[in-house]
Amino acid sequence: MTLTIWHNPRCSKSRQTLALLEENGHSPTVIKYLDDGPSADQIRAVLTALNIPAIKLMRTGEKLFKELNLSKTDADDTLINAMVQNPILIERPVVLNGPNAAIGRPPESVLDIL
Repeated sequence: MTLTIWHNPRCSKSRQTLALLEENGHSPTVIKYLDDGPSADQIRAVLTALNIPAIKLMRTGEKLFKELNLSKTDADDTLINAMVQNPILIERPVVLNGPNAAIGRPPESVLDIL
């Protein structure tokens, strides 16, 4: 199985999660999702793997969330489209391992899917 991390090198939690994976002997594929944003289908697949609604994958405290007039009650499709257009809104890091996924907050939460 391919282990993948949606990584933002400027985020301390993302760096800690990547380091934790490497300390546990894993060499994940690193996707700098701010440069190479996921498609709507990729986001939907992650939401399915996490078994969460779109709002739980969003950084609602991000200034852009408010600037775009997004709301915690918006439809998933609205939120997914906002994440495709503005990957900064995606909570980070996301670790994918086959059909499983985890958000690295805290970083140790990704150990459950290894």
